[in-house]
Amino acid sequence: MNILLTGSEGFIGKHLHNSLRDLYNVIGLDKKLNQDILNTVLPDEVDLVIHLAGSSGVRDSLDNPQEYWQNNVEASRIIFNKYKDKRILYASSSTAVEPHMNPYAATKFLMEKMAPEGSIGMRFTTVYGPNARDDMLIPMIERDAVQYINVNHSRDFIHVYDLICAIKTVMKSNISGVLDIGTGFSIKLDDLMTSLNMNVEKKIGKHYERIDNVADINILKELGWNPKYKLFDYLRKQNDRP
Repeated sequence: MNILLTGSEGFIGKHLHNSLRDLYNVIGLDKKLNQDILNTVLPDEVDLVIHLAGSSGVRDSLDNPQEYWQNNVEASRIIFNKYKDKRILYASSSTAVEPHMNPYAATKFLMEKMAPEGSIGMRFTTVYGPNARDDMLIPMIERDAVQYINVNHSRDFIHVYDLICAIKTVMKSNISGVLDIGTGFSIKLDDLMTSLNMNVEKKIGKHYERIDNVADINILKELGWNPKYKLFDYLRKQNDRP
């Protein structure tokens, strides 16, 4: 099977590519490979599309809404039109539930509305694990670089290895529409800092960010998937490293 994987050089994309490459013919596509969906020639011989490419992050979208529109909406429109007769799994976001809150959420919501029939939008929650971006919360915790947290916010943290297993589970299913991918359990950021004995400034979250992004994973459980990794165990092992 030929799988087109966009965003193949990103945090999640690299992990997924490594997991799939011994089983399938994976065609990677990424800006880091000088391949921009907006102006590159897309392959024809494709059986499945996993579309992870795009701009991510709420706060950056406030400063660069046009970039998010191009990379998320327009690029996805090209993918959806090119492969409308193929099965497409694409990265949505838990933010899409409240599209009015910020440009990032709005672009993910529009992607879900544009997606062809039979495709599946994967609403990722807060992903962590090896090689995550430095500006994400968990890597910042690992570097002791957290400057403040939003005390009224809770997040559903899912390890990237669990996420990859969830994507592979979805690949083997025939479900369509949209699907949450998280652990089904959220952690208050204030409680997280307390448990780690980290003393950081506490703020009330901005109006453009979700209070809680906990996932509904009932469908994934019905498909036989359950998360295995726990955030506190992960952080404890990271702290125990020599």
